[in-house]
Formats: sequence, structure tokens, C-alpha cells
Amino acid sequence: MNITIISVGKIKEKFMNSAVDEYVKRLSRYCRLSIIEVLDEKAPENLSEKEMEQVKGAEGENILKHVKEGMYTIVLDIQGKMVSSEKFAEMLEGLGLQGNSNIAFIIGGSLGLSEDVRRRADYRLSFSPMTFPHQLMRVILLEQIYRGFRIMKNEPYHK
Repeated sequence: MNITIISVGKIKEKFMNSAVDEYVKRLSRYCRLSIIEVLDEKAPENLSEKEMEQVKGAEGENILKHVKEGMYTIVLDIQGKMVSSEKFAEMLEGLGLQGNSNIAFIIGGSLGLSEDVRRRADYRLSFSPMTFPHQLMRVILLEQIYRGFRIMKNEPYHK
């Protein structure tokens, strides 16, 4: 299985990079993983609705440049569907069995995702009704992908 994570912005914190590196290493025995970081647009505090849409639109264009034909696309969206770790593992396994071996996960920037990106999604996934920094969300997503593979393989980790 090929998994691509397309994420807005770079991770600057050393401790978060260490966590990402650890999960990338762990996942190497289960899938081919690539992480693509797209430029986050400057977004000062007091943007108008129109300016926010412009920022999300520019980030969305950069995201969609990396979504290839035939990729099954899952966007992380607060309005998406919440599933358990077990259901997430079933979903990943089911995608592989259906021939969807190229999966892209998309993490938006601080303002969220553009409507164009949402419309491109095959699935909208929510981890919580809470908002998380997109850098931390990358770590959480990687951990859940790793947990999903461990569940699929009936390997100890998930409790």
C-alpha cells in the first residue's frame, strides 16, 4: 500500500519532528509512505471572510497539485465522520482489498480546507470535534495509521 500525507506547513518543533520520524520508521514495514509539505499562506489574525477563503483557496491549489489520478483521497475535516481505531483499520484494509492501494491523507492549514479540496475527497474523516494544530495532527494521523496496520496484522499494540 502507498500512503501519501499531504499537509500544509512545515513542522518546526524538534519534538514533533522526532515523533513523525519515529512513526515513519515504524510504518516502513507496512507501507510505502511519503509526506508532502505544501506552503502555508500568510494569514494574519484579523482576516475577513473573503481573505480567509483566498488563503484556503491558494493552499488548496497547492494541495491538489499533489493529488494524483487514481488516489483515494481522505481529508481530515472537523465535519467529517468519526470512527474508532478498529473501524479505521477495517477501512484501510477494505481499501486495499478493493484495489485502492494509493491513499492520500490531506491535512489543511490553520484556516482549514478549501471547498475544492473537500469536493475532491473520497472520504472526510474527523478525529474529534476539537481543533488541533496541523503539526500535531500529522503525528496523530501517523500514529493511527500505524495502529491500524498493527490491528490488521493482529499484532500487539492496540489495547
